[in-house]
Amino acid sequence: MSIFTPTNQIRLTNVAVVRARRAGKRFEIACYRNKVMGWRSGSEKDIEEVLQTHTVFVNVSKGQVAKKEDLIKAFGTDDQTEICKMILSKGELQVSDKERHTQLEQMFRDIATIVAEKCVNPETKRPYTVILIERAMKDIHYSVKPNKSTKQQALEVIRQLKENMKIERAHMRLRLVLPQKEGKKLKEKLKPLMKVIESEDFHDQFEIVCLIDPGCFREIDELIRCETKGKGTLEVVSLKDVEEGDEKFE
Repeated sequence: MSIFTPTNQIRLTNVAVVRARRAGKRFEIACYRNKVMGWRSGSEKDIEEVLQTHTVFVNVSKGQVAKKEDLIKAFGTDDQTEICKMILSKGELQVSDKERHTQLEQMFRDIATIVAEKCVNPETKRPYTVILIERAMKDIHYSVKPNKSTKQQALEVIRQLKENMKIERAHMRLRLVLPQKEGKKLKEKLKPLMKVIESEDFHDQFEIVCLIDPGCFREIDELIRCETKGKGTLEVVSLKDVEEGDEKFE
């Protein structure tokens, strides 16, 4: 027995739906789970990784495809990929309460991690732990905004936390003194963790003065202790404030 399927119906499974209303009609697109937020934050740039199909629907779950004339009236074009991009950036992601809760929890952790990586206590000149930042965010009752990127929200969190605790966005200036034998080899391992190498000195010992993000401090400290078997030293020279006007994270 053959089953007749209308040509304007497409069946999809395991799908995340993004919905938008234009010109009095509802339009939906079918995306892969966990990819929509990546696209919106800029971490996912390949549209093929986000869309299950370059088709605009009026109802994804029923597989009903939008009519060409409705698309032109609502979006001014019938280019399905371009319309998908419009809906993807402005539309509302349809998720269950459980999925929404999990997503917000993950974003909360991601924001706290960014803040911990970029900030220090200006009195102790030491970074904060992620757990401590999470606790501080709960204390100020920070509410995650699902449509805003975690980096944008981290900047907002830093501004709010400054009202309640000693926290500054800064780079740490370190002086590393390494045994000559391990120095050059160790420098290559340390390089990815440094933002700027300000000076290098090769004499009896290998000395580097550099700027780092606070979140790399513990990893650098551990690397020097392990690789030099306690012979290398690490000193926090000063903090270099990040300009207030620099409103972006790399």
